[in-house]
Amino acid sequence: MDLRHSRAAAAYTQVAVTSRSPLELVVMLYDGAIASLSRAREAIVARDLVAKRDRLAHALAILDHLQSTLDMTSGGEIAANLDRLYAYATVQIMESSRTLDPAGLDEAIRILSGLREAWSQIAAAPQPEGAGAALP
Repeated sequence: MDLRHSRAAAAYTQVAVTSRSPLELVVMLYDGAIASLSRAREAIVARDLVAKRDRLAHALAILDHLQSTLDMTSGGEIAANLDRLYAYATVQIMESSRTLDPAGLDEAIRILSGLREAWSQIAAAPQPEGAGAALP
């Protein structure tokens, strides 16, 4: 990709992010994590350890962000459950990275895909005024 295309892609991404609701941004984060895990899975199968490292680092950074922004005080049981799911997915990812077995990535993708679908449905529903303050 040349510099002009790279700048165009960056501008498109900036517009896509700034024009989304907070709920839609959460869905975009899940999309990014799932895509990175899928590419990491392909890299493991191909034994491309550099691509595996880079894609897993990206997915783990997204998971870390999702986990670190949980409101454990206001979020109650939902936030606690999400925290446990993110921690479990992280362990699965780390184990796949260590063993070069994509099974843990498949499990993490399954979990994140389910969460992504739930957030997508929430984002598509009409939101009351002031909703979304306790995201993700």
